[in-house]
Amino acid sequence: MFKRSFGASREKAGKARKISKRSFRDDAKSRLHEQLKAGVVTPDTSPSLGGASPKLNSAIVTIAVGKDQRLFAAHEDVLSRSPWFAEACREQFFTSPGQRRINLPSEEPEVFSAVLEYLYKGDYYPRLMHDRKRDRWSLEDDESDLTMQSISPRPNKTGGLNALALIYHHAVGDTILRDTAIYCAALRFGLPELQKHALRKQGLQSGIDVACILRSARFAYDNTPASDSRLRAHYLALIIRSRKTFKRSGTMQKEMEKGGSQMFFDLFVALCNHVDDVVEIGQVSPSHFTVR
Repeated sequence: MFKRSFGASREKAGKARKISKRSFRDDAKSRLHEQLKAGVVTPDTSPSLGGASPKLNSAIVTIAVGKDQRLFAAHEDVLSRSPWFAEACREQFFTSPGQRRINLPSEEPEVFSAVLEYLYKGDYYPRLMHDRKRDRWSLEDDESDLTMQSISPRPNKTGGLNALALIYHHAVGDTILRDTAIYCAALRFGLPELQKHALRKQGLQSGIDVACILRSARFAYDNTPASDSRLRAHYLALIIRSRKTFKRSGTMQKEMEKGGSQMFFDLFVALCNHVDDVVEIGQVSPSHFTVR
C-alpha cells in the first residue's frame, strides 16, 4: 500500500546545530585580537603578550594599598613584570619566606588598581580605541570625537566633568588628574609603556578646570625627576597653548605668586623659546618685544 522510499530526500532535515557558548576567556581573546588589529597593543607593549606569558598558577601576593590598607591580590609572575615589584618579591623571599605581602601606604587604591589592570590586560579602563580610517584616538565608551591634543582648561567651575578623569589624592589633599597619578606610579614601578598609555589618555581629556590642572602639574613636578621630558613638557605645552585662559585666571596668578615649584621657571624658559621660534620664522619683529 505504501511505498517506503530509501532514497535521499532533498528536504532531509539536518542535525540540530549546537549553540556554542562563549566564555569570558573567548571574549577576552576577541577583544585582544581587535586591539592587535588596531595597533593599540603589540607583543612589545602589552604585558600579557610576548614570549614569556605570565603563569597564572604562580604564588599569590597580597598588596596593602593606601592609609586604609585596602587589600589587592595578584600573581607573583604578573607583578614581576614590574622591576620594582620583582625586586620586592625577591627581598621577601630571602627575608620573610613565608610572607607574601607588600605594603604601599603612600599609593592611592584607584591608581594601583589601574596599574594592576594594566599588568594583566595591557591597558586600564577606559581603554584606548584607535580609528584607523581617520587616524584618531578616543577613549572607550566615549562618543565624542577626540584628538590627541584635545585637553583644554576651563575657568574654575564645578560639575560636568568625567568622574574617571579625576581622583582625590591624599598627599595633595584635593583632586588631581587620574592619568597624571598613574604616570607617576608607572615611573616608580618601572613601567615605561604604562607611562605612554597614561600620557596619551590624559591628552584626550577636556573641560578640566584651571585649578585642577595646576595642582596636577605641581604633583607631576614633585613626583618626576628633572630629566623627565614627557609629563612636565605636556603641562608646559598645555599652559602655553591655552595661555589666553591661564593669563585671565586668578588661580594662575596666585600659584605664580606662591611659587615653590620648578614649573614656573620652566614655563618662563618655554615661553622664551616660543618667542625665539616666532621671531626666527619672521612672523614678528624682535623690536616688538623691546621693553619700554
